[in-house]
Amino acid sequence: MMVRVEGMNAYDEERDAALLASLRDVWEERDAPPSDLTERMIASVAVDDVSREYALLTPVTALEGAVRSEQSRLTLQFSDDATSVLLHVSATESGGRRVDGWSDPPVLAARLAQDAHEWAADLGDEGRFAFAEVPAGLSTVRLIVRMDGELREFITPQFEV
Repeated sequence: MMVRVEGMNAYDEERDAALLASLRDVWEERDAPPSDLTERMIASVAVDDVSREYALLTPVTALEGAVRSEQSRLTLQFSDDATSVLLHVSATESGGRRVDGWSDPPVLAARLAQDAHEWAADLGDEGRFAFAEVPAGLSTVRLIVRMDGELREFITPQFEV
């Protein structure tokens, strides 16, 4: 970046440019960034995203075995930087599933989807919602929350109920 100072002539600007170029050359020689820095940073960011997605999906693997075993209750947690959702899945006497959920920030609308079927949740206070009777199967929950005065959508990864 060149800074023009009153009274500075063209010779001074050329000398300063040459001095800065020399200084840059010294730093590149003595303390050069690794040649693979760009590739490593891209890989690091990609791995971070994969790790975050894996963390969100990890309960899915645990859930598949748990729901199909003799366990009748399961708790899952999904979150991103702004929304946290806790789901409690339990078997009902009729053989279906009850899904109770809590969201922070509080939920304005919640729907559980399985293939082409959707169920609307009964909403409670302070972010609580429930789906009373849904069949077992792969599901996602879609929530609408209000954050900083704006509506925001949160969708869980698929999980087995």
